[in-house]
Amino acid sequence: MYGYDQTAAQGAAAPPAGGYGPQPPLYPEPSPPSLADAVRAFTTGSMSAEDFQSIFATARVYCPRGDNPGFLALHNTQQPVIPMFSSLKELRRYAGKDSKYFVITGAEVLDLLPTGYGFVLDMEGDHRMVFDAKAVEQMVDFAMRRMYG
Repeated sequence: MYGYDQTAAQGAAAPPAGGYGPQPPLYPEPSPPSLADAVRAFTTGSMSAEDFQSIFATARVYCPRGDNPGFLALHNTQQPVIPMFSSLKELRRYAGKDSKYFVITGAEVLDLLPTGYGFVLDMEGDHRMVFDAKAVEQMVDFAMRRMYG
């Protein structure tokens, strides 16, 4: 009918099995490295400080907590530091499997960290990183310049 064989075209005209809903992108954006990967890359010198900080700002950071809200600080160091971890696995290695914790972003860490305190990332890990209070100030300055110009 109408000049073509309709039985041959029936299968070709059917909509895709998933319908016409949202389709996955043809070329998905690569996901950024995890904070643990960034820590390893930065400590081995294969990542710049700016790239590390960009990843740190959006990464989830695991912080041990006590009974009261806020960071737990270590005062038996030259300067007080706050232990933080790139993953729950790293936190559990340090504080045990039943430890209490909270999760925030790296940007929130920089916003909420008390003045004069540094932090140590992955304290029991192979690639531990210590940021003293001066380094934290520099990270905050860098974040402010990126945000406000």
